[in-house]
Parts: sequence; C-alpha cells; structure tokens
Amino acid sequence: MTGPRDLSPRDAWKRYVDRRRTELTDGSADSYHYRLKLFGAWCEDRGIETVSELNGWLLDEYRAHRAGEGIASTTLHNEMETLRGLVEYLENIGAVEDGLSKKVDVPRVPEDEQSRETKLATDDALEILRFHRSNDETYGSLFHAFLEVAWHTGARLGALRGLDLRDFDRDVGYVEFVHRPETGTPLKNKRKGERMVKLLPEVVDVVDAYIAGDRRSNHDEHGRQPLFTSTRGRPGRNTVRVWSYRATMPCVFGPCPHGHDPDDCEFRSHTHASKCPSSRAPHHIRTGAITWHQDRGIPKEVTAERVNASQRVIDRHYDVATKLEEMELRRGPHMDKLSLD
Repeated sequence: MTGPRDLSPRDAWKRYVDRRRTELTDGSADSYHYRLKLFGAWCEDRGIETVSELNGWLLDEYRAHRAGEGIASTTLHNEMETLRGLVEYLENIGAVEDGLSKKVDVPRVPEDEQSRETKLATDDALEILRFHRSNDETYGSLFHAFLEVAWHTGARLGALRGLDLRDFDRDVGYVEFVHRPETGTPLKNKRKGERMVKLLPEVVDVVDAYIAGDRRSNHDEHGRQPLFTSTRGRPGRNTVRVWSYRATMPCVFGPCPHGHDPDDCEFRSHTHASKCPSSRAPHHIRTGAITWHQDRGIPKEVTAERVNASQRVIDRHYDVATKLEEMELRRGPHMDKLSLD
C-alpha cells in the first residue's frame, strides 16, 4: 500500500489544485495549474519520482532554473509563492519533511515593478467618452456603453462580463455585481466581490440608449440575459478583451498616432485589435479608472468599495502617478512657503 510520500510530483500538484478549486475562481485555478505543471515537468526531467525526494537544494535549483529563463520578477514571485503553497499542503498530509515550505524562496518584487505602469490614460479615456457623447452615430453603441461602465466602475473583466440586464437599475442609477458561479459568471472575490456601484445620470443615459438600440436581445446558455451581449449571447472572456482593445483605440476620436490609415489598418479587425500599440486591455482600463478616482479626490475607502480592492492594494498597484504628476503633488499648496517674499 502506498502512502503520501510515494506521490509523484505530477499527482501531488494535481491533487493540490483539485483541493483548492472550491476556494478559487476558475481563472486562479488555471493559473495554479499552469505554474505547478511547469514544476512537475521539471521534476520529471530531473528524474524525481516521488515528492519525498524534495529538499531545500532541489527547490532552490528550480528557482534558479526559472530565473535563468528570463521571466519577469513578478512571474517568478507568483510561481514560487504557488509552489510554497503546494509544499505546505504536502507537509500537512505528511508527504514531505516538516518545515520544507520555509525553504521555498519567494523573491521580493522590486517596488518599482509592483505598479501596473500600463494603463488607459485619463486624457485618452475622457477624450473617447466625450467623443461618443457628442456623436449621434456612436452614442449608445456597444463600445461606448462598455467603456462608460468599465471606466466609471473600475470593474474587472469577469465582473463586466457577468452583468445581466437585471443588474442595471436605470431608476436608481446603479449596476450590481453578483457572484453567480453556478451559471458561469463568478466574481474574483466571490461573495465578498458583490456590490452595487452608483452611476452618474449621464452614464445611465448611455446604457439606456445601448439597451434600446445596439444591444442584441440574446440569452446565454443558462437562460440569463447579459447586459453586454454578443452574437452568441454572453460574450467569452476573449471577446470582452477585443471589445476593450477596439473601444480604446485613439483613432476612434482622432488621427492615428502611429501613422496608419484607419480605413485599411489591420489593427481595427477583431483578430488583430490587441496589436495596436495604443489599445488597452480591460485591466488597463481598470488601472486607469482607479487612478482617475484617486486623482479626482474620491476617498480611498469609497474607491476600494466601488472597485472591490483593498486600500493597501490600491496604494501599491493602482495609484500610478508619473514623475511629473508626483512633482505636482509634492509642489501642491506648499511652494508658496518657499518664497523669499
């Protein structure tokens, strides 16, 4: 009869991910699967047959191996942090020696790499929104309504994709994000991610116009009515990304900054939208939106509730200021104090 110490690395990491699936969103579980699959393959290449063979030296060898492949420091951090979780699990079931998890070196990410520097710039976002609001042809279009909601709520891709028609209240003026894993639209933070987010009247009007005009009256495979619909009902995650890329292209409101002719530019196609140097993914919209909330003086605790992120995470990752912006913040009301008069 075999015991936990006889587990192969492959069986161990699969068992661990299966145990965590009830706690993780599908996206997080997939990330764990990918990171640990790499570790399992490395163990097989090294001839490591059982997890009981693992020791501090081998774990350090794996860290050096991954670092030597030139991956980003944030990627290495996440991979080693996930590996530490696996080793802690193996400790708990008696598959490896106690204390082995403390020998997993999770590298610190340099502070200057912790912020998401790529974002949808405030000036670009506002210019696109003003263009749509003043343009009869595009007012209330899918791309317009999507960008208005994404920018004003700072919501994640999955949350935007999961919105139903019933989650939009035009009378009170809000959208409600609801965790519905049983029908394919979980929120990243599950029930803790549920919230109502107030919308400005002008944003409500845009969403109203979209529902009355551009929105397809489709249902998804579970019989739900998505707020933002595709030809097949609820859009897939990749479709939402493409909407984001196309909605943020600068040629929407002006000439192409890269010298392309919009009429024959391949970036404007569904399959190449992500290649436009100036287009932005949903997470970049979220980053820009959170920074905009901060710049507009919205209290940090209010922003945190609207976008479903802790104040600490907002400070570290999302409040991205340029060096010029930082100088202006430092200068602020204090420069007069340095006057010789």
